[in-house]
Amino acid sequence: MDSCVLARLRCPVCQDPLAEVVTGGSRALRCPRRHSFDIARQGYVNLLTGRTSHSGDTAEMVAARADFLSAGHYDVISTALAAAADAALATPHPTVPGAYPLVVDAGAGTGRHLAAVLAAVPAAAGLALDISKPALRRAARAHPRVTAALADTWQRLPLADASTALVLNVFAPRNGAEFRRVLAPGGRLLVVTPATDHLTELVAALGLLRVDPAKADRVAASLAGHFTEESTTVHRQELTLSGPEVATLVGMGPSAWHTDPAGLTARIDALGEPVRVTVAVRLGTYRA
Repeated sequence: MDSCVLARLRCPVCQDPLAEVVTGGSRALRCPRRHSFDIARQGYVNLLTGRTSHSGDTAEMVAARADFLSAGHYDVISTALAAAADAALATPHPTVPGAYPLVVDAGAGTGRHLAAVLAAVPAAAGLALDISKPALRRAARAHPRVTAALADTWQRLPLADASTALVLNVFAPRNGAEFRRVLAPGGRLLVVTPATDHLTELVAALGLLRVDPAKADRVAASLAGHFTEESTTVHRQELTLSGPEVATLVGMGPSAWHTDPAGLTARIDALGEPVRVTVAVRLGTYRA
C-alpha cells in the first residue's frame, strides 16, 4: 500500500493511525489498539465497521458503468475534473503531511475519474472510497497511484483531520462536514452533479428518473456551513449511441433500480438508431 496514503488513513473504530501487517500470507491494516482490517486479494482494504443500510452498486451496474466509461462516453466529465484538479493543486499545500498531495474520491465507483485526475497531476496520490465491493475491485486497478478502501461516505471518513488536498464527489452523496474535516487549509472540493438537461432525450422515452429541478439548491444545502462555492461550470456533449449502448447507460445508473428489463428493451428498440443523447453536468469548485 502507498506509504503516503497509509500515513493519512485512520482506524474507523478509534481514529488511531494504521500500519500494514502481513500474517500467514494475508495482508491487513492494524492500529495500535489491534483493530484489524483485511486487505482483499483484489487490492482494496475493508475499512467498514458495523452495519450499513445499503451495499452500493451491484456487480451488474458496475460492469455496465465500466463498459460505458471505457468507451469514452463520459470523458467530458473526466477531462473537466482533471483540468479543475490541476488548477486546484497548482499551489503547494505545505500543511498536508506526506511527500505529495492526496486526492480523495468519495463515491469513486470504478475509479476512472480519479485515474484521469492522477494522470493530469503526477505529483498526487489517490484514495478511492466506495461502499460497493464490485466497484472497488475495479478502482484498485484503475491507476498505479490509487489506493481503494471500502467505506460508507455517510459516516466518518477513515482519514486524519486536514490530511487531504482535494476531494472529488461525482454523482455521489455529499457529506459536507466530513469533507470539511479531512481537507487541509487551502484544499478544494470538486462536485459533479447532473444538469437539468442531462440525458433529457431518454428520460420521457424510457421512463427514467428525472433530474430534480432543485438539484443545485440541494447541493448547496448539503454543503452549507462548511463550504463556499468559488465557481461553477457546465459541460455538455452530444453522444451518438447504439441501442445496446443506451441499455448499458441505463443499467449503470440509478434508473437501473426502477426499470422493468423487458419493457425497457422494447422502448429502446422503438427509439431506432443512432440515438442522440445529451450529457450535461455541473462542476462546482468549493473552498472550506
